[in-house]
Amino acid sequence: MDRSGSAWDVVVVGGGNAALCAAISAADGGARVLLLERSPVEQRGGNSCYTDGLMRTVYEGADDIRAFCPDLTDAEMEISDFGRYTEEDFFDDMGRITQYRTDPDLCELLVKNSRDTILWLRGQGVRFFPNFGRQAYKVDGRFKFWGGATIAVSSGGPGLVDSLFAAAERKGVAIRYEAWVRELVHDENGISGVVVTGPDRKREIVPGSAVVLACGGFEANAEWRAKYLGPGWDLAKVRGTRFNTGDGLAMAIAAGAQPHGHWSGCHAVSWERNAEDFGELALTPQYQRHSYPFCIMVNRDGRRFVDEGADFRNYTYAKYGQAVLQQPGQLAWQIFDSKVAHLLRDEYRTRHVSKVTASSLEELASRLDEVDGRQLLQTIEEFNASVAADVPFDPNIRDGRSASSGGVPRSNWANPVDTPPFEAYAVTCGVTFTFGGVRVSTGAEVLDTGGSAIPGLFAAGEMVGGLFYFNYPGATGLTSGSVFGRIAGEGAAAFAAAARSDPAHASAA
Repeated sequence: MDRSGSAWDVVVVGGGNAALCAAISAADGGARVLLLERSPVEQRGGNSCYTDGLMRTVYEGADDIRAFCPDLTDAEMEISDFGRYTEEDFFDDMGRITQYRTDPDLCELLVKNSRDTILWLRGQGVRFFPNFGRQAYKVDGRFKFWGGATIAVSSGGPGLVDSLFAAAERKGVAIRYEAWVRELVHDENGISGVVVTGPDRKREIVPGSAVVLACGGFEANAEWRAKYLGPGWDLAKVRGTRFNTGDGLAMAIAAGAQPHGHWSGCHAVSWERNAEDFGELALTPQYQRHSYPFCIMVNRDGRRFVDEGADFRNYTYAKYGQAVLQQPGQLAWQIFDSKVAHLLRDEYRTRHVSKVTASSLEELASRLDEVDGRQLLQTIEEFNASVAADVPFDPNIRDGRSASSGGVPRSNWANPVDTPPFEAYAVTCGVTFTFGGVRVSTGAEVLDTGGSAIPGLFAAGEMVGGLFYFNYPGATGLTSGSVFGRIAGEGAAAFAAAARSDPAHASAA
């Protein structure tokens, strides 16, 4: 196959963080780059647009934070305890959270490239700030950061996407919207382009020396969720884009790619019960319900079913959506009293909440008409009596303030639910992204079922299998997308350059 006459050196499929990082990296490598985004321009950005923009990265202390966030004032630095988050900490979190199944080579790439990638993003025009109030609570006049996820993109996911699109355009990346790619052009020599369906439903072949697939997992495909995640998952809400339906995975596997990772696992959270079926950019940030470490969470039977305080939110929220999905009616209620109301995140204070307020527990039990009220009151009574009141409550550390009810333990941050007014919020399961993907090399090359690289094919973002199993350390997804997107773009540009200079060599690679 002669690649030297390709119209494009690198074709990037997708329009989120990973795809944009790949396109920018490939352009920096001297490649002629085309980015194909399935969505219309107003919905561009994939799942990245629906995130808070939080990014997990290694840092050694306040000096690194200032390098990431040069707009920080001296006064803000003075009242902040950033601590440090070392490579060892990151490795430990990835191992512990994934039950030590994370692919060691890919995990090493993620961890060791995280800091430099944040600085690289800064160089592309992305602005960061410490995530005050969400990753640090102000206690005695100081913010103490917890959970290893300290910085976020200014203006969140939309800010990240807009900054990266602007950087790609400055570097000459061509961008086409409403360009749906569902097929790779390939033969025994590798990949030579993609088949695109445009807004007029016309199909065309777009040639390219190398292709980077960065178009997400299958979380927006109800059939695939039921097939791979299991019964009931077709009933979950989708937190993000409706366009991540597994097309990239399907076309890669059709070209011989090796499936890899936890195909029956996903990132799923407690989500507003009455949210739309798919993400809505204007509303989705208001549907998060992540203050559960300070509540008791009960099902329709009036019983607790999960340890709300097992760990910091960063290390439990991505698996607790599944716990809610498994409850009767795929439903739960988060119940808070006034002692902790000031700790609730902003999204609890919007108009878009399914909320019940009551001045007594008896009134609350009667107003939650689909919940067994008698059992609910019994659960709360048992929980309140078991709180380890001699242990001080501290939301910035794992404080060991425990409790239990019905045999379900509570490890940290337990408080008696006894001070009115009481607030209850209805939640269901919101799926974020799927963990199953394709196997890639440390150069982000897609490997076939025999373990060899498919010439000209690279992958990044949610399509990379093997990083996450069972659970997920919060804020790792965007970092992973940026790290592997950057690697994939660099590798694709190098492959295309080799194809231009020696087509026979590229075909045999």
